[in-house]
Amino acid sequence: MTTAGWLDTPQRYGRVSRAFHWLMAALFAWQFAGALLYVTLGDKAVTRFVGGSHFTLGFTLFVLVLFRGIWGLANIRRRPIHDGRLGRAATFGHGLIYALMVVIPSLALLRQYGSGKPFTPYGLPLMPGRDDKIAWMMIPADLLHYWLGFTLMIVVLGHAAMAMVHRLRWKDDVLARMT
Repeated sequence: MTTAGWLDTPQRYGRVSRAFHWLMAALFAWQFAGALLYVTLGDKAVTRFVGGSHFTLGFTLFVLVLFRGIWGLANIRRRPIHDGRLGRAATFGHGLIYALMVVIPSLALLRQYGSGKPFTPYGLPLMPGRDDKIAWMMIPADLLHYWLGFTLMIVVLGHAAMAMVHRLRWKDDVLARMT
């Protein structure tokens, strides 16, 4: 079996990297839609429908970002290079996205454990329920999860906007490397 096309190259990202990127983009769009619906409409049927998968989908995204990070590190020497000042900005922006993709669900998992409520994504008993709460575990997520989630949404929208600037204004191949 050949690895051509599956691994990253200096010219473009491979199939695995692109699959991680676009699958996670779709899942994050669903998460953001649920959050925006909740903020704008409150507790309605449509909000419960879209937001009902928030915990499980958040866990899924957390697992995917860990696998994506491992895959990215395994391909680091083959990946397209960001050059110059814009390259440093792109590296910072991607680093911020990755940091938020790890921190936000980590806070949610910490809060979930501290709440004493069970957590069973896909029916897997990851956290058993308890009668007691651990307040200090819930406080960081209560303070930050919401705001960091919207920060991630804004950064992701900026990321998408910059991809379009690359394509439409600068007419380079940045977007083509990931599509």
